[in-house]
Amino acid sequence: MVRLDKKAKRLYVLDTNVLIHDPAALYQFEEHEVVIPMTVLEELDKHKNGLREIARTARQVSRTLSDLTNQVSFDEIQQGIPIPRAGGTPMGRLRFLCYPELKSLEHLEESPDNRLLAETCRLRDERPDASVILVSKDINLRVKAAALRVPVEDYLTDRAFSDSDAMLEGVRIYPDSEAGDNGPWDQLQVDVTVERVDHHTFYRLEGRMPADWHLGMLVSDSENGASFEAIVRELGPNHARLQLLTNYRHKAGVWGVHAHDSRQNFALNLLMDDDIDLVTIAGSAGTGKTFMTLAAAFQQTLDAKRFERIVFTRAPISMSEDIGFLPGTEEEKMSPWMGAFHDNMDNLLRDENDGSTSWSQDATRTLIGSRVQIRAPGFMRGRTLNDTFLIIDEAQNFTPKQLKPW
Repeated sequence: MVRLDKKAKRLYVLDTNVLIHDPAALYQFEEHEVVIPMTVLEELDKHKNGLREIARTARQVSRTLSDLTNQVSFDEIQQGIPIPRAGGTPMGRLRFLCYPELKSLEHLEESPDNRLLAETCRLRDERPDASVILVSKDINLRVKAAALRVPVEDYLTDRAFSDSDAMLEGVRIYPDSEAGDNGPWDQLQVDVTVERVDHHTFYRLEGRMPADWHLGMLVSDSENGASFEAIVRELGPNHARLQLLTNYRHKAGVWGVHAHDSRQNFALNLLMDDDIDLVTIAGSAGTGKTFMTLAAAFQQTLDAKRFERIVFTRAPISMSEDIGFLPGTEEEKMSPWMGAFHDNMDNLLRDENDGSTSWSQDATRTLIGSRVQIRAPGFMRGRTLNDTFLIIDEAQNFTPKQLKPW
């Protein structure tokens, strides 16, 4: 691994795939200089024609570069084009790299990737005062760069989490053995005031709040047989306000669905909360993520009339070879990827007495089908989903570019 001088100026050489991945990548390097070699411009030119997403993105990048170069003189281009930030103040500089005579790397055949490596190596040799860093999404190119002792990085600016362990768990459990006789309050060492507002119970906490608390998290005294479950509604350094959750385990349910443990009960409370617009549920297969979400969607659409419709979508990604062209309407084309939806509908509509399901009956499908739309993600761009319960199933299979237009 090549060590970088933290005090030296940094020059980031961008690969074509970085600009295709994020057309706004130019603006993500703060006060440092961004370098675009001629090889990258040629690659963008090759990709610009067509109707595919890569062509649209290449044209978008070309327009961005055109806007930046049209506003400056040739001398300013030679010195580096100031890259404006959101407020209009320049932050870094954009430079173009052109070597009329470029010596190829030894033992490497002529290719765009190898030419980009050669350009980066020459820039590194010409600028010993700076740290020259190649940024690429291409794993093989990063391996070759590392072998040539060229500092190289992946482009991670738009990645929410590099490790699932870094995600907020959303739950804080205070077991009875740790909590004491007065629930979690003994361990937290806070003063508690109980309030009753509009049929809801609130706990007002005064004292030093834990650093790992955040809004919308669950505070409970057990994973399964919890006697206390509340959501954090307000939070400050020295105070918090918790609302007691509805218990969906026994009598109360959501469209006939009951929680099995604290986390499922918490998920159902979040899904049924009028004040929460976005719920993200992560968990292993078979924990009821889609099942509970569909139950909450039908409860609020068909019974409570809070929403007019349900839109269900998921990325059409096959586990093996693609099955090819599919005839029919948009919903019929999406049907092979909607097995999880139909399986959950079978269970939601199953009769508890005889085990039969009404999902196979035409009348039931017509009634629910009038409120449920199954949509392909490729056709969601630009839609306005008012009064809609939107379910994005298996969201980890989407790319950031697919989700941004929503």
